[in-house]
Amino acid sequence: MRVVFMGTPDFSVPVLTEILGQGHEVCAVYTRAPQPAGRGMELRPSPVHRTAEQFGIPVFTPKSLRNAEAQAEFSAHGADCAVVVAYGLILPKAVLEAPKLGCFNLHASLLPRWRGAAPIQRAIMAGDAETGVMVMQMDEGLDTGAIGMAERIAIGPDMTAGELHDALSRIGADLMARALAAVSRGSLSFRPQPEAGVTYAAKIDKAEAKLDFARPAQEVHNLARGLSPFPGAWFEADLGRGPERVKVLRTRLSARSGAAGTYLGEGIVACGAGAVELVQVQRGGKAPMAFADFARGARLAPGAKLG
Repeated sequence: MRVVFMGTPDFSVPVLTEILGQGHEVCAVYTRAPQPAGRGMELRPSPVHRTAEQFGIPVFTPKSLRNAEAQAEFSAHGADCAVVVAYGLILPKAVLEAPKLGCFNLHASLLPRWRGAAPIQRAIMAGDAETGVMVMQMDEGLDTGAIGMAERIAIGPDMTAGELHDALSRIGADLMARALAAVSRGSLSFRPQPEAGVTYAAKIDKAEAKLDFARPAQEVHNLARGLSPFPGAWFEADLGRGPERVKVLRTRLSARSGAAGTYLGEGIVACGAGAVELVQVQRGGKAPMAFADFARGARLAPGAKLG
């Protein structure tokens, strides 16, 4: 089939390469415009942009698809369908209706749970035991389209958002390839999403990232792994030079207990109920490190208060 691919981050790249590997003609790639990054703030193209250029596919980076010129350009591709994976722009009705067979979105949740921008992080932060990926026929709503295919995956008790992201990206690439094969045969049917069970995965706010050790240990653990590796949950502690922010990238639950926010030694911090063990952390300007390595360079004695 003749496909327009629309995506931006690393999550989208395996889907693009799998579609190409299955022999589909990707006639155009739409992605977000290059953004300033690094110390020199040089413009850096998105992962999808770089991949498209490697395959010699024309790349389009409109700021909006709401104007008539952008819509006419999109329609001129003459696509059978569009595949949308974490693109970042809203598709107006004229764009949704331009491809002959419509626009298909890969969404990283078991819809209608976790519609919106941050389904992977929210699933872990909420303590969900499973999630998945779904291929849906896009409509004008926010992740409200009918579902064509789905794959489920268990969320391990210590799994981080980064690990789940990578797993869902791989599973999603295979799922979308199978969905397109079914679409090309005319054998893929779609069912409306249930009306019950709708939740929204709001974009992560930086204010959410501060760990509150007064909360139960399970909630602290879920927040830490749900925000790992980015933006990273954090706490403040005096490590010998005044208060310092420390990112927490990996934790596990501990059977110990104590006054909430108290460091109990051996990486263990007491919470409102139970305790968590800090397994991997990161100081400002440093690389991630095992807590044992961090402890050797930090003046953190049992009884210290973390917050």
